Amino acid sequence: MYTRCDTYPLDLNQTISFPTAGMFALSDRRMVQIYIDKYAPGSCEYNFANLFCWQEAYQYSWRLYKGRLVIYDGVNQCAFMPLGEPLPPDELAGLCRELLGNGLEPCIGLVPDTYLEAFPQCERYFSIASERDYAEYIYCVESLSLLNSAKLHKKKNLVSQFERRYPDYEIKVLSPEIQTVARHFSRELLYGQGGLSPTLEAEFMAMEKAFDHFEELGLEGLALMVGSRMAAFSVFSPLNHDTYNVQFEKSDFTYKGAAQVINQQTALFLQDRCRYINREQDLGIKGLRQAKMSYEPEKLLIPHTLAFKRE
Repeated sequence: MYTRCDTYPLDLNQTISFPTAGMFALSDRRMVQIYIDKYAPGSCEYNFANLFCWQEAYQYSWRLYKGRLVIYDGVNQCAFMPLGEPLPPDELAGLCRELLGNGLEPCIGLVPDTYLEAFPQCERYFSIASERDYAEYIYCVESLSLLNSAKLHKKKNLVSQFERRYPDYEIKVLSPEIQTVARHFSRELLYGQGGLSPTLEAEFMAMEKAFDHFEELGLEGLALMVGSRMAAFSVFSPLNHDTYNVQFEKSDFTYKGAAQVINQQTALFLQDRCRYINREQDLGIKGLRQAKMSYEPEKLLIPHTLAFKRE
């Protein structure tokens, strides 16, 4: 369950000076959760499980800057929008100068529309670019649970077809024993796709790390079983007070409808815990975008990138 950390002491004026930086340790989860509880980011990128599991792939590091949590993506060479009280554009420019002075790109990503609306003077310091490929798909949990709109009728039909074809199917919680099955299942799916892309390999390594530290990261999950065989699984965790984040979801497409069943069952499992489900980005992949759009997202979180105008 989602646990708030309001009482944990944290100095929101603290600064860890550049270039001091660190990767995320499990012990940092509580600190990150305080920022999430207080400032409720919408982006899945701030989810601690994501930060911890993907940090090697993206060479994440973190710093505290004027009481704000600053995360730097070393692969894309861009800092996340600082998590904390909003820095006015002139102070955000100061952070960029500090990044630049330490040999890092002075670029700020994951900037929401609300910040640009609140600070139209941003253009004085930054060039602004919208990042549609990194938009995050936010769904109403009730919609995913019921599948009762006209546009979701095909999804509901696929669920019904699966249930008729496999009447003995079961939904199981991802216990340690079932997690072991899920590891083997994801490995079989990975190597069954032929050539391994760097993206798929990075995802597999992140998933392995998630399973290695499942409880410590506050992860939960469900498995769709047909007899003794796994047909699909999902892994998820809370993002903020009204949203859960689905980190991983895998299905065996030889079981027609398995992907739709695990999607619906995840929503049913979470319907009393949250209002929204964040199903992350499509990364500009055409088929993935089509699949995510077909579920009628409640909204798209389209981030912006601020490139510092060097003086």
